[in-house]
Amino acid sequence: MKLSQLLFCLISTFVFAQNKNLLQSGPMLGYSEMKEVLIWAQTTQEAEIYIKYKKKGTDVYFQSDKIKTSKNNGYTAKLLADNVTEGTEYEYDLFINNKKVSVNYPTVFQTKKLWQWRTDAPDFSVALGSCNYINEPELDRPGKGYGDNYEIFTSINAKKPNIMLWLGDNTYLREADWDTRNGIYHRYTHSRSVKEIQPLLASAINLAIWDDHDFGPNDGDRSFINKHITQQAFKDFWGNKFYGLDKNQEQGVCSMYSWSDVDFFLLDDRFFKSPNNRKTGERTILGKEQLEWLLDALSNSKATFKLICIGGQVLNSADVFENYATYKEEREYLLNQIKENNIRGVLFLTGDRHHSELSALKRDGTYTLYDWTVSPLTSGVSKSGAKENNTNRVEGSYFTERNFGMIHFSGNKENRQMKLVLHNVNGEPLWEKVISAKELK
Repeated sequence: MKLSQLLFCLISTFVFAQNKNLLQSGPMLGYSEMKEVLIWAQTTQEAEIYIKYKKKGTDVYFQSDKIKTSKNNGYTAKLLADNVTEGTEYEYDLFINNKKVSVNYPTVFQTKKLWQWRTDAPDFSVALGSCNYINEPELDRPGKGYGDNYEIFTSINAKKPNIMLWLGDNTYLREADWDTRNGIYHRYTHSRSVKEIQPLLASAINLAIWDDHDFGPNDGDRSFINKHITQQAFKDFWGNKFYGLDKNQEQGVCSMYSWSDVDFFLLDDRFFKSPNNRKTGERTILGKEQLEWLLDALSNSKATFKLICIGGQVLNSADVFENYATYKEEREYLLNQIKENNIRGVLFLTGDRHHSELSALKRDGTYTLYDWTVSPLTSGVSKSGAKENNTNRVEGSYFTERNFGMIHFSGNKENRQMKLVLHNVNGEPLWEKVISAKELK
């Protein structure tokens, strides 16, 4: 090999390695619509970043706007693929400082299909889980690491879900983190950077809610002084369509998303929550504005299935920890309003408890309400639920091991159903249940 060729190879190798080292985590898919798709990424330092994308099977590339990452938002960037058509699969590449970043897993996305008035609703699948603890020994409590089995993300990705639904405690703020902006952004960065999670981020739509550990301290509530900082970090690190109900999106992280014939109501159970030990005043988890918005949105929804996603358990009857049963008046108001407004197709999806179970609330004159709790992904397992008197627990649905859930939506208009399957770390099925749309009418 000539000296000039050798130098070229060495320089190319150095530039590639240097460029790859500029990628901290991602790329990650956020929301996908018919005319635009959001793609997120994080760099290790200030850099210019963009994507190029093309329809599968073609050679015509489109390019997003270029964004310069900065320390102010944790070197994160949200890139829009806005030259897309509905119902189409795309391949995309990430570029940092005008150099393509190569990864050893697929980077693909699909735009939302225009199916209404044309065909039956498209079949699709959703993966879900909560309580994701990534160890950092220097800042963790002494002893064995609380997190483990990161390979669960490889198992989830192997199921090829269209959507990954993160049900709170997606990152665990530590004592060293929640008092400062620098600590909060460090924790979000650390949790997002684990290598096993990257392929899942790159090819499934990722939607998220938060719970206490990605909001602030354990059992955090509206009194948390840094809640606007953690809110901004949540907005910087996730790709939901919107955050909060106020016009400037400065109050909470409530959101909503639709795919096929399913509406996802992504609730905020922390920003407006009254303290657990407050004895006076109105006790609330959602707050009046968010609660009334939820009821309005549910009443307006035409979706076959309406998935209400909230950190804590809703239908567990045990008045313990932060179950909604400890906020009786608001819980009863919500459940009664769903009944009185004849809102059909509701399923609660919850996390938090470090065990999994299905709760079923049978009501006179209407359908049975279900609450599927799926927890934990990688954090520690708790067996305290076995001692609880949850009179609504479905026999055989209680599991105390690291796990994730899958919901498969399928069938024509007359026979639409969702199949709930709980999987262990290796992706093997533990439990399943089929709920038809007819049951929820």
